[in-house]
Amino acid sequence: MILQSLNILNYRNIREASLEFGDKLNCFVGLNGQGKTNVLDAIYLLSFAKSAFTSQDSLNITHGEEMAMVQGVYNGGMMTISCGLRRGVKKQFRKDKKDYPRLIDHIGLIPLVMISPADQDLIEDGSDERRRFIDVVISQLDRKYLDCLTTYNALLKQRNALLKQYSESPEPPHDLLEVLEWQMVEPAQYIFNARTEFFERFKPHFEAVYKRIAGEEEIPVLRYVSQLQDRDLREAYVRTRQRDLILGWTSQGIHKDDLEMKLGEFPLKQVGSQGQQRTFVLAMKLAQALYLGGGTDNGLPVTGQKPILLLDDIFDRLDSQRVERIVEMVQGEEFGQIFITDTDRQHLTEILKPNEKAKIFHVENGQIA
Repeated sequence: MILQSLNILNYRNIREASLEFGDKLNCFVGLNGQGKTNVLDAIYLLSFAKSAFTSQDSLNITHGEEMAMVQGVYNGGMMTISCGLRRGVKKQFRKDKKDYPRLIDHIGLIPLVMISPADQDLIEDGSDERRRFIDVVISQLDRKYLDCLTTYNALLKQRNALLKQYSESPEPPHDLLEVLEWQMVEPAQYIFNARTEFFERFKPHFEAVYKRIAGEEEIPVLRYVSQLQDRDLREAYVRTRQRDLILGWTSQGIHKDDLEMKLGEFPLKQVGSQGQQRTFVLAMKLAQALYLGGGTDNGLPVTGQKPILLLDDIFDRLDSQRVERIVEMVQGEEFGQIFITDTDRQHLTEILKPNEKAKIFHVENGQIA
């Protein structure tokens, strides 16, 4: 997938920009707070129909303005995607000037991976962030997975509401709870199977990328953990229903899945240095890009397009050797079009020296040259 050009009007601090990109490396240089990340977020918006940083569309409109517009032209003019935002009005999202009946139908059309300092949440935060990582990857390839996830979450919300409502009742609605549980099992099983298959294919990519960045001495361990690996979900619902009524929430199901992260035998969060933790997360996200791109001889799902890769301020907390290895890797044929931000022009020029075709943009106070 190649983003040929990008037009921005009143998006965050970028009042107006019209940009033409190279097919491989595109770099944005400027001090913090000048708008580099906002350019990447505009590109992210066109892939996921939402910002990477906020769920409130109105917050993406430049202060003092009533509307914003982002438009991208892909693959040599073969496809145009646009998003219009207006305060107090539902956003308008179009492909080739036609509105989508459902925004969910757009997900997966433009595969994209964004790597940023916020990815540290995969380590620091709870299991919700790690499940979201899995869901974002699979949803770009499997529309049924996204539908099952939406269905399961809606049913889970209903069950939790009933559990809370009748937590102190002597006669809880067991019949209604049983109906919800039966409905939850089918989408939960599909989600579990898809996550299991994804992880089996994703893990070798992750391990290979980590070793290319860090060398052979460190041993990264990434493991998918799910309650469904050792129990029948329908039976688990029945067995724990009384306890769930006391708790007021559902204790069993795929919403409890997690990714276990270790270095050797020890938890990454406890023993990993800042550089090791950053490397671990970078390896996960770069492996995500390889997975989404698929391949002809590795049995992976194939999107037909290598995903766009957004690298936002990724060089912090990494030694020069690891930075050099990462840049060398992403410039290879395994990866597609890349957008990088950095604060140091000299540093960026140095690490990109072998690539004379890199396009470098200077960003200052929302102006891009």
